[in-house]
Amino acid sequence: MPLSPEQLNRAWREFKVEGHPTARVELINHYSYLVKITAGRLVTSLPGGLDREDLVGAGVIGLIKSVDQFDPSRDVKFETYAIALIRGAILEMLRDEDWVPRSIREKLKGLDKAMSALETRLGRPASEREIAEAMGVTVPEVNELLVRLGRTNIYSLDDILGTSDSDDQIHFVDLIVDENSNPGGEVEGKEIRRILSAGVDKLPDRERLVVALYYFEGLTFKEIGRVLGVSESRVYQLHTQAMTRLRNFMRSEGAVPSR
Repeated sequence: MPLSPEQLNRAWREFKVEGHPTARVELINHYSYLVKITAGRLVTSLPGGLDREDLVGAGVIGLIKSVDQFDPSRDVKFETYAIALIRGAILEMLRDEDWVPRSIREKLKGLDKAMSALETRLGRPASEREIAEAMGVTVPEVNELLVRLGRTNIYSLDDILGTSDSDDQIHFVDLIVDENSNPGGEVEGKEIRRILSAGVDKLPDRERLVVALYYFEGLTFKEIGRVLGVSESRVYQLHTQAMTRLRNFMRSEGAVPSR
């Protein structure tokens, strides 16, 4: 049974201040619903060899980590913090499984490279038609690759910042929800926040709206599609394009390493 606000405050106090293990279990059980929600948003169709329980198992690890590391005194909503860590744990598990065929990975790398080169040359985000011409394929093929990229790489703002492999690196959730956070040094954190904000401002209107609705409002891709009046697949495309543009912008500003 979910805890009431008063019971939640008591549980956090008993766990963080008094170190009661029972309170820790209560918190994990109370917030377990976040795992299922996050897994459903990340992966709508499971690759071969994996089932939903694999995703849930990885997500639970992220949830436990978030409960253990969360500081209730900070001006951060726990759900926002936990979802970021749950998402990271699931993505790490999917990467370890390496379930994307090599031929598809090569095509996706070509798409990413073409988008980056065009944006550098044109000084603005490239259209699907321009990307298609650069790659020597059709516009429908580009759209199909964008959808596949969104469904296979599922990379997010934490990936752009290069944060999925280390507890000590900067997490997107720290940058957006707590101006007083100190990830990787106060000066570095503020500068990356400034660059990331500038990159988001440069996104085309629809891509910027997708970022806002997904990362700030917590909507699923299907829900965003209803807001925009487009298909869920189109939202995948818009999200993928936004992440690619942001990563390229962050690299050009020296905020993340080139690779």
